[in-house]
Amino acid sequence: MPTVIKDGAILPRDRWTVLREATGPEVLQAVPGRSFIVPLEFWLNFRAQLEEYPGEKGVWLDSHQTPEPIAADLAEFAVIGLNFPVFADGRSYSNARELREHYRFEGEIRAIGDVMRDQLYYMSRCGFNSFALRHDQDSETCLRALKDFSTGYQSSVDEPLPLFRRRGGVRQE
Repeated sequence: MPTVIKDGAILPRDRWTVLREATGPEVLQAVPGRSFIVPLEFWLNFRAQLEEYPGEKGVWLDSHQTPEPIAADLAEFAVIGLNFPVFADGRSYSNARELREHYRFEGEIRAIGDVMRDQLYYMSRCGFNSFALRHDQDSETCLRALKDFSTGYQSSVDEPLPLFRRRGGVRQE
């Protein structure tokens, strides 16, 4: 089970199980009440069974998938996981920002997959507030990475105005 950082703190225990592969909803009966983050395809194929499931549920998107198929269902999810299959695949950054800015999703957005220290600050600027760290990452070092920089130049989810508009005390909308 990976170490999880959420909202700037290391979680002592993660209540979520990321369901990587499953052929059908029978997994839900095998472990009733568990909190699952299911793949998008699982949600689309077995939505009725998941809606009846008593445990908490979330969905995860692979990097080639967009939030559009779940746009109408966002209120159903306590967490949305965005997968990083490899370090160099940054498409999930765009999905996080789209979820926050376009769809106004206020719940947990969790980075899963190949999540390493060097990405965390930038992920947080795009809207991630939760990170399931790769097994070889030191959680304390990763926690400090969230404060690698005191400010950013570009606009972002956490600071909508770019630095040049914030300089000199003049804030232009």
